[in-house]
Amino acid sequence: MEAGAEWSLPKASKGVNRSLYFFEGNSVHLNDTLFEKHSAIELEAHMETRLVNGSVKGRFLVLQGAPIKEPVVSYGPFVMNTREEIQQTYQDYQDNRFGGWPWPRHDQVHARDQGRFARYTDGREELPPLKA
Repeated sequence: MEAGAEWSLPKASKGVNRSLYFFEGNSVHLNDTLFEKHSAIELEAHMETRLVNGSVKGRFLVLQGAPIKEPVVSYGPFVMNTREEIQQTYQDYQDNRFGGWPWPRHDQVHARDQGRFARYTDGREELPPLKA
């Protein structure tokens, strides 16, 4: 949002989770409450939220969704429904890196001038079209 800009986040259904992450700028007023940058704010999704940005450009991330009403277990980058599923996921990862890594080294780096490409398990390579 530009400095001093105002915006209203419309209300959503009751029971929806909504979070606002304020990660760049100096301040923002949400419904007349002042927040400094690097704030994570849980919002009442069923109520409209009025944002008034501070004196410099601000950046925000809004995340919203209905609860899935399922158990959630997380460990590292993995999220599953049970601890057993997390353990199996780690085992799968350790066994084959989720299908294997086709490169000869774990820290593979390609030549800077090679450009973008995709290499498939059947050996095909897909390159971007040549520019005219």
